[in-house]
Amino acid sequence: MSIVPARLVRTALALHGPAGEEWAQRLPSLVAACARRWSLQVEPPFPDLSYNFAAPARRADGTNLVLKICFPDREFITEADALRLFAGRGAVQLLEVDLDVGAMLLERIEPGTSLVTLDDEAATSAAASVMRRLWRPVPAGHRFPTVADWAAGFSRLRTRFDGGTGPLPARLVEKAERLFGELLVSSATPVLLHGDLHHGNVLAARREPWLAIDPKGIIGEPAFDTAALLHNPANLQAAPHPSRILARRVDQLSEQLDFDRTRIRGWGLAQAVLAAYWSLEDVGHVWEQPLLCAQYLAEMDS
Repeated sequence: MSIVPARLVRTALALHGPAGEEWAQRLPSLVAACARRWSLQVEPPFPDLSYNFAAPARRADGTNLVLKICFPDREFITEADALRLFAGRGAVQLLEVDLDVGAMLLERIEPGTSLVTLDDEAATSAAASVMRRLWRPVPAGHRFPTVADWAAGFSRLRTRFDGGTGPLPARLVEKAERLFGELLVSSATPVLLHGDLHHGNVLAARREPWLAIDPKGIIGEPAFDTAALLHNPANLQAAPHPSRILARRVDQLSEQLDFDRTRIRGWGLAQAVLAAYWSLEDVGHVWEQPLLCAQYLAEMDS
């Protein structure tokens, strides 16, 4: 049986074309090379992999670790840079890295259950506490993207659809574009952010109560980091009252982090629409869940 899930191969092809498919096919040999280099016994990969390869591993001294192998692009580099700067405070520790191969050796977070296992109030509180521990001053000479760089997705959307919005609702796109512009020009002092701090990217640990994984590494005002927790919650569409969940979450984040509610709602809506479009770019279909979130946030603002 191949250690490379079919879903991971499909995603690599969709994101990176033939180079991504070739990378996925080479994963078994890359895993073997990392095992030799770092003296690892690598176990079968974690389930439900779609973007990167990740598997439990163990060193000869019995230390439990995680081997992660990514397509070696800019996003991998900024993830490694962010983990170096977080230095284990609020985040998983980066122990070894090979930028050419796209491989990382990480501490094993145990028990490793995610915020999905908590009720919403407890999950939001834990995520907010992790955010506070993560944020760092902007380092000199960094190679991280900025929030403004991410906003270029709106220009690509307009170009792709000859000035229109294609399958995305025009009203939401227009509101997201306006909010992104207004929030950028009025932003607080930028810091290094996680960039994708949703429920699945915060895990229960022993070294600290909760630790973040899989940072994007982006420069922006702290309030921007709350957005992913709004548009990428677990089972939002299945919840009986999703708009109430989002409203309560906005209030709780505002109170715990001392951010203006309007900014949290604004960043949440703008980034949700952008995330829906990124899905269209990456895998060929619009991600409906963030659009639903954007709609609820727009109604709160009306």
